[in-house]
Amino acid sequence: MNAPTAWGERCRQLAEPVVEACSVTPAAAGPAALAHEIRKHLPDWPFREVLCRGGWYRLGGVLEADGVRVSDNLEQWAVAELEARDGELGALLDDYGGSTLRATHLRGRTHYFAAAAPGRASTDFVQLEVEALQETWASPLFRDGAAPGTLDELIDAPCGGEACAGEHGPRCGTPVEAAHYRFRRLTHVGDLLARMRTQALEPQPIHRFVADWDASSAGPATAFCNHWAIALREHLDRFRQTLVCATPIPALTGEAPRFGAREGASGLSLHAALLAFDRAVGYPMAWYFGMLAGKAVGHWVPAAVASDAAAGFSYLPERDLAVLRQWLHRPYAF
Repeated sequence: MNAPTAWGERCRQLAEPVVEACSVTPAAAGPAALAHEIRKHLPDWPFREVLCRGGWYRLGGVLEADGVRVSDNLEQWAVAELEARDGELGALLDDYGGSTLRATHLRGRTHYFAAAAPGRASTDFVQLEVEALQETWASPLFRDGAAPGTLDELIDAPCGGEACAGEHGPRCGTPVEAAHYRFRRLTHVGDLLARMRTQALEPQPIHRFVADWDASSAGPATAFCNHWAIALREHLDRFRQTLVCATPIPALTGEAPRFGAREGASGLSLHAALLAFDRAVGYPMAWYFGMLAGKAVGHWVPAAVASDAAAGFSYLPERDLAVLRQWLHRPYAF
């Protein structure tokens, strides 16, 4: 996974102007303004937003109650302070007793953009991830009456309600400064999936997902990157090699549509539910891929569709039935 590739180098080159675009575009202007700024730097790469995911945060820095910054990195600051006391958390708490130091959080949203790359494969596209980050006030680090037992409990304590305001400064969640964009990652998806195949003997679920897309009616009907973003997660194995996990995320506005059939349905009623779901999402076989990467459609549906086909009521093209039969033989999901 660590070997460089031509696309890896190309993405590093493309990242430089994207970083510049992020630095000059205020997050308040919105992702459309960011995409416009990126196109100024990269006119041959018409990135468009596919998906936005929010509701997460990471640890921020350390501030005095009056807003004077002590550190940009809360975790590093806390580790250094603990090491200076030979790892004695009690000594750290005693030394800072009565302190009004506050933690901050970086609350964020991840914007996924996509742009087609040369090639005919469904994964021949470049995915850009940009974070919109808002630093906010979090809990006082050394709140009266608090007794953290570990360093993690100290630096990521829950909000203490009224104790987080008043003499300790702004309430939890109050912005420290204006939100800003931060470049996260630029990836050629096809190149990444090819490299991921070297991680294990068997294809990962994402490889089967893409293969099913190409084999089904969805493949020729629409571009994969119009309907899916790829969430990436990295970790180290026991040999200290970087492994990547990839999960498809549907590019839907709001919740997935309700599937209009219950377990046990068959025939015309099931067919109508499949058509309605596909129509609502915007491409054929959307119900199948929504089943694999979501919870809107139950795993009982492929067997019911295959049973209808075996009984002579076949309402799916043969290519789609072949995909279902293969899944029934070897099920998978995310």
